[in-house]
Amino acid sequence: MAGVRTTCPYCGVGCGVIATADDAGAVSVHGDPDHPANFGRLCSKGAALGETLGLDGRLLHPMVGGDKVGWDAALDLVADRFAGAIRDHGPDSVAFYVSGQLLTEDYYVANKLMKGFIGSGNIDTNSRLCMASTVAAQVRSFGEDIVPGCYDDLEQADLVVLVGSNTAWCHPVLFQRLAAARTARGTRVVVIDPRRTETCDIADLHLPLAPGSDVRLWNGLLVHLRNAGALDADYLADHVEAPADFWTTLAGDDQSAAAIATDCGLAEADVQAFFALFAACPRTVTAWSQGSNQSRSGTDNVTAILNVHLATGRIGKPGASPFSLTGQPNAMGGREVGGLANSLAAHIGFDDAIGAETVRRFWNAPALARKPGLKAVDLFQALGAGKIKALWIIATNPAVSMPELAGIRSALANAPFVVVSDVVAHTDTLAFADVRLPALAWGEKDGSVTNSERRVSRQRPFLPPPGEARADWWALAQVAARLGYSAEFDWPDAAAVRAEHVALTALTSRRLSLAGVDDTAPAHWPAHSPRLFGDGRFPTDNAKARLVAIRPRCPAAANPALPFILNTGRIRDQWHTMTRTGSVVRLGGHRPKPFVAIHPDDAVRQQLADGGLARVTTGYGAALFRVLIDPGQRRGSLFVPIHWSLATAADGRAGLLANADPDPMSGQPGFKHTPAAIAAHATDWHGFLLSRSAAAPAADWWVRVAADGCQRFEIAGSGCLADAADAILPRGPMMSEFRDANRGLRRALYDDGRLEAVLFLATGTATGSRDWLAAQFGALEVDGALLAGGPAGAPADTGPQVCACFNIGLHTLTAAIRDLRCSDVAAIGAALGAGTNCGSCKPELAKLLQDARQAVDA
Repeated sequence: MAGVRTTCPYCGVGCGVIATADDAGAVSVHGDPDHPANFGRLCSKGAALGETLGLDGRLLHPMVGGDKVGWDAALDLVADRFAGAIRDHGPDSVAFYVSGQLLTEDYYVANKLMKGFIGSGNIDTNSRLCMASTVAAQVRSFGEDIVPGCYDDLEQADLVVLVGSNTAWCHPVLFQRLAAARTARGTRVVVIDPRRTETCDIADLHLPLAPGSDVRLWNGLLVHLRNAGALDADYLADHVEAPADFWTTLAGDDQSAAAIATDCGLAEADVQAFFALFAACPRTVTAWSQGSNQSRSGTDNVTAILNVHLATGRIGKPGASPFSLTGQPNAMGGREVGGLANSLAAHIGFDDAIGAETVRRFWNAPALARKPGLKAVDLFQALGAGKIKALWIIATNPAVSMPELAGIRSALANAPFVVVSDVVAHTDTLAFADVRLPALAWGEKDGSVTNSERRVSRQRPFLPPPGEARADWWALAQVAARLGYSAEFDWPDAAAVRAEHVALTALTSRRLSLAGVDDTAPAHWPAHSPRLFGDGRFPTDNAKARLVAIRPRCPAAANPALPFILNTGRIRDQWHTMTRTGSVVRLGGHRPKPFVAIHPDDAVRQQLADGGLARVTTGYGAALFRVLIDPGQRRGSLFVPIHWSLATAADGRAGLLANADPDPMSGQPGFKHTPAAIAAHATDWHGFLLSRSAAAPAADWWVRVAADGCQRFEIAGSGCLADAADAILPRGPMMSEFRDANRGLRRALYDDGRLEAVLFLATGTATGSRDWLAAQFGALEVDGALLAGGPAGAPADTGPQVCACFNIGLHTLTAAIRDLRCSDVAAIGAALGAGTNCGSCKPELAKLLQDARQAVDA
């Protein structure tokens, strides 16, 4: 078939892809060269999309308990239980928890049903966990949740300030666009982040500010700009209003560079350099992400950035704008339809009586919600308290992704009725479901998404629905019909749902309007408007933006028992809880195990060894991680990734550790600032198991890593090797074994000559080529060198993966740098291909070159 133009389902960049299915059903995916978000570029995850489309592990039929049922029986039960809860306990006794993975059409139907017909505000989304503080700040400053700029601004700016964003890993295509602009026109880049991440590879200046000190830095910058005469007095007078005490509030703190440096944990010279650079570059873009949002002060963090841009008139102009880098592919679309509990619909708030009446009439809503519903943290607390009697979770995995996870899991376990709509058959959240509904996956869906720059793109199907999987909007509409609202939820297809959403946006006075936006090609809303507010007119009562006086919040007193600050976030090649990316072999090689990153000095004090196990403890739980000693970590801080779940590891779940501590305005949890302790966890042995069985091994610690032809587990534990081996891979009649004092214990299990499992354990490092051993599961005859870990003369281990696109390891790269005398990243690409596809590994390649040069100089 001809290639189908659709949109990547990962981050908020919203890259266009072209998917082509052959006659055998195999799908190839490559970047769409005509899509204005990416112009053909894809990151490692997007490039591997074709490898995520198999049906292994799919949820293909409705399930009630452990039994397969028909759709009618499942939907009847859902409608009956929701109707009973509403009848007996009122509309606020039910809730939906949805996702930025949904298409806008799915989101629209969910919001319409809950807020317009059930009559409750209790629909919230996992976007609450990533972008809610930006929403609150933009509404407070602009009068509406609007991102003023576009991606082109990153390439037209003279200065780009990246705040709390590891753009190189979390928005790789934008990072590559920025890196190219830096090369072509000399764009200056400042990175503000407690960690020195891969993004700092292109930074002229890195400010490793102390966690929680964002407002202090931005307030200080604003005072400096005023003192330096760098404010836009005309813009302020004509287009911005400020409270009478705005400037005196700022003057209440010592705003000298020295005082700010002390409070932010920075060098005074770096603070001065940042202030001078910002003042000298009117064409400045400030782009931020979770590091700013996921904080108890998240709304203030973003507002402080907006204050600076409003006061200097750097907004809505080419190369000059504040810019929110959205986390999920349709977090913006969900905000448009009202997917957040504190928004009614179409950017209309609950406090807008005229707008609410417009929505009520348009929907012919019998019971329009009159007040905001429960935000994510509050929603699950209400579930645990027994106030929510029926909960429908769609396209998200809160039993892994929420903070203070022990309480979330307890709430789900004791909930009266839980429905989960998902693509896969088994997740941590599905384990708590009374009803499981099979949803369409990427490649099967039809609808639209909106990316970080307000650009609407289509997701188009190129695969038929498997089994009995159905669109989420259809399942919601079917339940609505069973609740008595069939006429208002009677759409023939997703296009009809979209047409209704577009029509509603055209009736409001908000800047959000989809009228005239082309739904066949990627296009900004409002139509033909890549930038907004360049005219100085804002959607407020007086058409002016607002400066908001904010003061830095005093950090909590240090807790000697929990002396570290725990930060959580993403890694390069995995997505959310790995239900999609976790099955792709080449995406599992870069960071295959849950890890805790720690500064070398802290590691020495805590007696931690690189690669060893450590237990991280907070006031909410404890978890085990592999230690990654990282000089880029700020002293006194820890970093752990968010991706691992009970499906992929025995331990290492970030949500068990993170505090909720939500921002009081936005309700967004403070994932970035949890007091923690860390201590070494002793083990007697390490190793790995390759097996045809998917059953987790009987080991103290294990991690499932994607492998071809078998299941791969990295394992560790205590006790003698023989006892451990007997527990993990019991002896059998068709077994071979090798023991050596230096190399440990190795076993292989066969069934009628076919390799079933192989186990390597050692008190030190268990050596052996995992890839070569995995290939033996598909071999017609098992190689006699199996228990040697590889045949004599076999290629050396390539080392930990650096380039996911071409599966190139560290040892291969260091050898090429040494033997081929590669002097720059381009030379490595010419020799091996690394860095020439998605470019996500370029910062690591640059670091390898730097390390090689330092080794020579030494």
